[in-house]
Amino acid sequence: MTGRITDNAVDWFLDRHLRDGNGGRTAFTDPWRSQTYDELAQASARFAGALHAVGIRRERRIGLILLDTIDFPIAFWGALRAGVVPVPINTLLTAEVTRYILADSRAEAVVVSAPLLEPLLPALRTLPDLRQVIVSQPDGRRVDSAAAPYEVTFPDFLTNGSPETEAVPVSPDEVAFWLYSSGSTGAPKGVRHPHANLRHTADTYGAQVLKIGPSDTMFSAAKAFHAYGLGNSLTFPMSVGASTVLLPDRPTPDAVLRVMETYNPSMFGGVPTLYASLLAHPMIGSGASSTRLRRCISAGEALPADIGLRWRSMVGTDILDGIGSTEMLHIFVSNQTDDIRYGTSGKPVPGYEAKVLNEHGHPVLNGEAGELVVRGPSAADGYWNQREKTRHTFRGEWTHTGDTYIRDAEGYYRYQGRSDEMLKVSGVWVSPFEVEEALISHPAVLEAAVVGHQDRDGLTKPKAFVILKEAAVDTDALSEQLKAHVKARIGVWKYPRWIEFAETLPKTATGKIQRFRLRDI
Repeated sequence: MTGRITDNAVDWFLDRHLRDGNGGRTAFTDPWRSQTYDELAQASARFAGALHAVGIRRERRIGLILLDTIDFPIAFWGALRAGVVPVPINTLLTAEVTRYILADSRAEAVVVSAPLLEPLLPALRTLPDLRQVIVSQPDGRRVDSAAAPYEVTFPDFLTNGSPETEAVPVSPDEVAFWLYSSGSTGAPKGVRHPHANLRHTADTYGAQVLKIGPSDTMFSAAKAFHAYGLGNSLTFPMSVGASTVLLPDRPTPDAVLRVMETYNPSMFGGVPTLYASLLAHPMIGSGASSTRLRRCISAGEALPADIGLRWRSMVGTDILDGIGSTEMLHIFVSNQTDDIRYGTSGKPVPGYEAKVLNEHGHPVLNGEAGELVVRGPSAADGYWNQREKTRHTFRGEWTHTGDTYIRDAEGYYRYQGRSDEMLKVSGVWVSPFEVEEALISHPAVLEAAVVGHQDRDGLTKPKAFVILKEAAVDTDALSEQLKAHVKARIGVWKYPRWIEFAETLPKTATGKIQRFRLRDI
């Protein structure tokens, strides 16, 4: 199993460690199990052999609707070993959207965590290409609960494959896996990534920004089905033979702090809304309950400067904020350990180039807003069956992000908002993120989201949805205080004309605020 070297990503990320004599190192730990690199290699080989045995051929797709447990890396690397294309799917999607993704990808098999199965069964039974449903119990147990001839438990499926199954030789440009990306509108798009892209992100961000080493333990609150979480939990730790702690549950502040205290990870990957919630937790303190914490990273949305500064003060570790995308696989502009500028996304990761363009495709001057475009080795191969959108996003070597940015005179990139979320107020462009950042800097505010709203004259003005740290006695008075606070910080014309206090904000599975739903309100 480890004697042949191939461009298949599984060889470098997994089998290489066995050849180097490091197979006994712990690779993954979840609440029920731990697994060494040697055990993962054998299990992934069995999974690959089992795919061959049931006739799932090379380049066919297999959906992964899995909670973050040890079965996720087994299935992901097992599929790559077999030359089959894994398609990790957001576990919080509706059955209707999940069915769309499985149908669009023409998945011939699916691995699904048992707690997620029942609501999906009606949809799964309507898929003409689906031939095998593999049911994973989060704790790894074998449970006899097959409800259809094509259903099999994860442990039983593994018995069909040999632990000596070799990795299928591939070209580094051969598509390895898909991730589905969806903006605020439209159906999800299948983003196709080749084998080489996994190592590209490890050699750039993982090695030169995260600076992960073999003795590190990573814990990512962002789930592995997401590009950010996949890099955090699988790509970067496995690139150096490090260890990962997996959390199958929702990453609530209580759950996150329990993991930090129990496993003492040295690296943590979160999103801005989670960092804000953790800062409001009464048990937050040095190391966020971990005695080994040395590196924190953030992506998904821009990190407000106030959150980064308060985290450094209370926890004692900086947060390296950056921007990435499913299309680029991971972060391509980031703050770095020796170069942190809170309130910005930092500078391009080594190996990447970025620039800001106006609506005519020409570079803008420093300080002017425009669309961020990026060039780097991890760009996707395009969207599946979406030729027009592929041509719009991937233009030659440059990927168009759809994000509005400003590059300052010192080369730092400052997020302004999605290109379709920018507000023109009194003839001047206003960044929703800038208003949100000002609101969050007020001591009473936990989270904020800003969208455009029309006044009686049909003119667009900022409207804010605010979550407070504690219930306010007089919300009218607090509303006026917040408006005055924003005026004083960023300008009189930028303040929110309306403030609505809320208990929650609509978010994606990765913690990104869904502003389009707030606009509908």
